[in-house]
Amino acid sequence: MINDILFIKNENKRRMKFLVSTFVLFIAVSFCACHDKVDLPDQPVGQYTKVYMPQAVNNPVSYHFNPDDTTTAQIIYGADYGGMGYPNQDVDIQFGIDAAAIDSFNTANNTAYTLLPSNSYQLSDSNIVIKKGSLNTDPLKITVFTKGDNAPDPGKTYVLPVYIKQASVNINEQLRTTFYVISIRRDVSDYTDFDRANWTIADFDSQEPTGEGVNNGHAVNAIDGDPNTYWHTQWQAAQPGLPHYIVIDMGESKSVHGVGFLDRQDQNSGKPQDVQVFLSDDNKNWQLVLTTELANTTALQQLLMDNFITGRYVKVLVTSTYGGTYYTHLAELYLF
Repeated sequence: MINDILFIKNENKRRMKFLVSTFVLFIAVSFCACHDKVDLPDQPVGQYTKVYMPQAVNNPVSYHFNPDDTTTAQIIYGADYGGMGYPNQDVDIQFGIDAAAIDSFNTANNTAYTLLPSNSYQLSDSNIVIKKGSLNTDPLKITVFTKGDNAPDPGKTYVLPVYIKQASVNINEQLRTTFYVISIRRDVSDYTDFDRANWTIADFDSQEPTGEGVNNGHAVNAIDGDPNTYWHTQWQAAQPGLPHYIVIDMGESKSVHGVGFLDRQDQNSGKPQDVQVFLSDDNKNWQLVLTTELANTTALQQLLMDNFITGRYVKVLVTSTYGGTYYTHLAELYLF
């Protein structure tokens, strides 16, 4: 009796599975029958076949070379094939330098870089092919001279726009050009701080003459060699707001490579955050040489300038502070 009952249950399960499968098949056939045949337009494969510079995916590509390491440095460039399958014949590629792209690059990136001088680099080849059955050119090299008569000016930052000038197939316009940003300079550790013995304060917008103590708070405390004293803008008798500045006279013109900031050696608010540095030979006509955001720290912060400029007077302009205070302070200022 039990066996008969089990047999009936199993048979019912099999019938139910069969009915469900039949219903699903019916729905699928009915769905297909309700659709008219659609003819898609031809899609020429050739229009999707394009060559491009893979390096352009990471635009701009920055390189910093130390002239003490080598007399030349090398950068890799090339082209890739994008499309369905592999090329059934060689694809001719011609590279060039798109000097006309400098202005639009600077505008888009808020920079003022100049073109790397033509005698400061060499392209290993301007004409090459993506071989039949391959997806890329052989690696090509840009040789940059970091020392000698052909080396670009140290301290300046240059851009070199390498682009696919011509190709025997379509070119991907978005990845046609690679912008190589190139600078040749030493590291901060390669420079020595200038002697500050003859430095004087040429100007400042504010200082606290009494509130920080009789021997503290003055602008001169930023160059007195004592990290425990500091320049502090006025807060006791008046409370002038940002921006604040201090001007130092080095006594003679020097080629300035960078600046060092040492802030007040406690955790008070008011540490400089956004800072600009200017140089001048006459204390009237100023050239902006550095715009930076300092860290909220009591540690020494040394920064290389984008361009090495000669000047006698140095202006440090503080435009914002940590804590959003109206005042600011600085223990020591160094130049190198």
